[in-house]
Amino acid sequence: MPDESVKVAVRVRPFNQREKDRQAKLIIKMQGQMTTITNPETPNEEPKSFSFDYSYWSHDGFQEQSDGVLVPAGGSNYASQRRVFENLGQGVLDNAFEGYNCSLFAYGQTGSGKSYSMVGYGNNKGIVPITCDEMFKTMDKNTDPNKRFEVTFSMLEIYNEQVRDLLSKDNPKGGLNVRQNPKLGYFYVENLKRVPVGSYAEIEKRTDQGTASRTVASTNMNATSSRAHTVVTITFDQIIKNESGSETKKSSVMNLVDLAGSERADSTGATGDRLKEGANINKSLSALGNVISALADLSMGTKKKIMVPYRDSVLTKLLQNALGGNSKTIMIAALSPADINYDETLSTLRYADRAKKIKNKAVVNENPLDKLIRELKEENEKLKRAMESGGMVMQEGAGLSPEELEKMRKQMEEDIRAQLMANQAMLAENDQSWDDKLAEARTETEKIETGGADSKRKSKEPYLINLNEDPMLSGVICHFLKNSGETTVGRKDASPVPDICLSGLSIQKQHAVIFNNKGVIEIESVSGSGSKTKINGLPLTGRKALCHKDRILFGSNHMYVLMNPLKPETADSSLPKEITWEFAQKEIAQVKGFATGSAGLSKEQQIVQEQVLEILPMVSEVNAVSEELNKQKSFEVVLISAAAQEGGDITQSNASKVTVKMKNLLNGNTWLWERGKFITRRYLIQELYQKFLDGEDVSHIPKEQDPFWEPTEDVLIGTSNLFLQSLSYCLDFEDTLNISDYKGQEEGHVKVKLEPCDPKGKPIDEEAFVDDPRELLNKPYNFKLTIENANIHKSRFSKGILVKYSVKNNGKVEEVKTPTVKNTLTPTFNHSKVISIPKLKQENLDFFESGCITLSVYGIQEDTLPDPKLLKLNTRELREASLYQELRDVTINQELRQMENMENSQAHASGRRGTMFGNEIASDTSHLKTEVVLLQRKYERLQQKERRMQQICEEWSKKPAEEKQFEPFYRAVSAAANSTGTRLKTRVQMLNQVLQGQKYVRQMAMEKSSVIEEKEESQGDQDSFGSVDLAPYMNPGTEDSLNRSKGFTQNGKRTTLLSDINSKREVIKPARNAISEYSANKKAPTSNGKRPSSAENNKTESSACVLQ
Repeated sequence: MPDESVKVAVRVRPFNQREKDRQAKLIIKMQGQMTTITNPETPNEEPKSFSFDYSYWSHDGFQEQSDGVLVPAGGSNYASQRRVFENLGQGVLDNAFEGYNCSLFAYGQTGSGKSYSMVGYGNNKGIVPITCDEMFKTMDKNTDPNKRFEVTFSMLEIYNEQVRDLLSKDNPKGGLNVRQNPKLGYFYVENLKRVPVGSYAEIEKRTDQGTASRTVASTNMNATSSRAHTVVTITFDQIIKNESGSETKKSSVMNLVDLAGSERADSTGATGDRLKEGANINKSLSALGNVISALADLSMGTKKKIMVPYRDSVLTKLLQNALGGNSKTIMIAALSPADINYDETLSTLRYADRAKKIKNKAVVNENPLDKLIRELKEENEKLKRAMESGGMVMQEGAGLSPEELEKMRKQMEEDIRAQLMANQAMLAENDQSWDDKLAEARTETEKIETGGADSKRKSKEPYLINLNEDPMLSGVICHFLKNSGETTVGRKDASPVPDICLSGLSIQKQHAVIFNNKGVIEIESVSGSGSKTKINGLPLTGRKALCHKDRILFGSNHMYVLMNPLKPETADSSLPKEITWEFAQKEIAQVKGFATGSAGLSKEQQIVQEQVLEILPMVSEVNAVSEELNKQKSFEVVLISAAAQEGGDITQSNASKVTVKMKNLLNGNTWLWERGKFITRRYLIQELYQKFLDGEDVSHIPKEQDPFWEPTEDVLIGTSNLFLQSLSYCLDFEDTLNISDYKGQEEGHVKVKLEPCDPKGKPIDEEAFVDDPRELLNKPYNFKLTIENANIHKSRFSKGILVKYSVKNNGKVEEVKTPTVKNTLTPTFNHSKVISIPKLKQENLDFFESGCITLSVYGIQEDTLPDPKLLKLNTRELREASLYQELRDVTINQELRQMENMENSQAHASGRRGTMFGNEIASDTSHLKTEVVLLQRKYERLQQKERRMQQICEEWSKKPAEEKQFEPFYRAVSAAANSTGTRLKTRVQMLNQVLQGQKYVRQMAMEKSSVIEEKEESQGDQDSFGSVDLAPYMNPGTEDSLNRSKGFTQNGKRTTLLSDINSKREVIKPARNAISEYSANKKAPTSNGKRPSSAENNKTESSACVLQ
């Protein structure tokens, strides 16, 4: 048969509820076979286009029938489950009956709809169940007495490069072995259970059995469903008897693969972790991508010699035939439609685009049955002879040591023995009739108990139903409560054995007791067990009554919902119709103080919220492992605001960063892990815990291999934001700034200085002051940042302190740090840095106005010996002691800074935990402080001008009337009003022509003088000609500054200053009007000799006095 390309289909799902709540934007469009994706960050850019065999639009345009099946609405191009099957599944089925091997695998990120396409939900069956159902329907229509069918079913899961048989209760430690057939070359799973099935109902029940096994494993923390691959293999044999009576077997192997979530490793931020290479997260998918790329190159002929790396992972070994061998293969890529998932969706499209270039050569697997049996027997004889001769003859001197030769010999013997056993098992199967094997399998199938099967009991008896992060695994496990009396919960190794047996993290032998008294349900922890149970997110203390739909968390992972059909009216009316895993996790997050509502949140804030909800259960899980293995570490989720991030630029993004803080409970050392690094470590911690459960001694592993160990590193004490507004006016700035940690709590102070300078760092004189920052545009600009000293509160940072910051110097971002000062809490740095801007642009001025330089203050950490008393405590006791100490410290800080925490209480009232975002308040306070200092400097300049103008007016008033010429007086006042420093520099266009009509000038001067005298009587010794328009100095620069000035009314110093300046504006108004009117009459003299109107005067005044 000629080469045939892998068929590739893409399918886009509807928005989920979370995306609807955040008003997500659609980035996918489809037309025919073409799929386009638009970058939400650059909507004007040309969309990227991809062409596939099928592009399925399942985003909208559907309607729900009475039986729950989704079908296209009138005139829409909605792709239903049935249509997808007819295009893809029917082809798989047809190829299977023809004797070809078939493979269908689904690819995409977690939550993109892979499982919906493969398996489906409810009555919307996916490709796998429809294909199986149609296969048996076709078999039932067979009327040929010389043709019979044999179908076997297997289901496995690949997690962490280990294979688990989902149809078997007993899986060996380390998983099942994957071996290679020495004759045929393909890989197979040793001892994988293959169950004969005779109907679709039997396949459905076996699938439920496998799904239940996945759920239990996931809940026990042996696996995480989104990181596991599920492979369903259906072997379909057609045995055909010819006229001579001999039989021929036409065999087809159908691999139906639901791949793990395709989240890219680099998007999680795990770069730089010392243990990243040891983690197997995404190893299989990375290897699969490499195999696809290599096969695509081979198929296109771009590379003649290339090694396809099938052996790099378990997944690629098992998919070798599907991808590059004897198989007809279909790939369906599931797409997320939301703008937030742009990067992942684009990655999926590119992955699928490479896969479509692969070409396979499928052949019909048809052989005489007696020939197959004969070949098996011949191969067994060869294997036996090889075993007797020691596997194979090894020649000495082949560059291998005796130890390596012995190791190779043992491996060869093991492989031969495994192949021999597999062949003998196949021969034994041929000795037993198919009907006998099917009867045995059916007897076993009937005994399988799958959760949720008894709908009658569910309508009459209270029960617990499980929740799982994977919707496919929710509602799988069901535990009925006793009709009356007590239902015990605990581990299976307890005596007596509990009614509900759980295992995994934080599950005690005797964990809890549930009481049922005629439908009145109550729960209580077993006294003295130390068990952890939460009801609706709150820890269980004492005995508590349970209502219908209450959420119960046993230990760290076992989440259940109580369903009480006897008392449905007890349910909270505000609860959703269906309780989901996401709802339960949001509830827990709310109890811990995290906001979960999406109303009013920006896109970045919504992403942060999702990451918090994702990572909270992981942190609880890792804390539980730490307690169980006594690792003396604690973990907590930490949100670091943009202002508190190292090198953070608050003008660029308001998004907080989700991190996890690990704390050594013995010596107080801390580490901040980015989200990606924590996820990697959590994965390795799961591996370590699994080894512990398997009976291995994990208490003495080398620290370099311990995911709980981390070498000491500098710890971020806190940050200070140095605002740069003074640079816009060439003013120097000196202040002592607060150092605030990520919670907004004060950790110390740092004294800094900003001053304009020349390129060599020499300060420039005060004459460089400018009223309008725009005068600085397109000129070179230099300023010097000096960090003089600091004062740190906590003694544990005395080992060493340094400051880091980043600046843009000569167009390049430069990371700067001060020298480390050791053995003191009051380090003196005397660090200076000259920053040069070759040509000042508007963006630089904007940054001066609203940006800042973030100073990150670090402390040196060392591995110190702990207090001997602490060594006697276990991890749980250490955590409690640490929490008590932290609570005590927080209480003291709150008493010391009651005024600051009034703002935190406002944050609490808005549903946001103030301590987590306190740094934003600290940052705003620092910004306001900078504004106050800047206004003071401006005010001092204005006072100098006022004194000069008063002097001019006083000199003018002492002159005789005949010497009082208004024009020189006007020029002197205008020059003083528009001067900068001691150098009289004109900023607005001055009047250079003498007014015609001295009489009119004198008349105007006399009128204004009378007004001034009136003002003098009301304002004391204030001279109205001795002030200027302060409007430009009252502009805070941004709307944000105005909001802050309203929000921080406690800053009385700034309020008083503003009031003083406003009063001066009223005093100078008549003089300003006089000057403006005089200017207007001079610039635009009227032809009729009349005076300009008041409106004209106002218009001229406005145009003449426009300032930044």
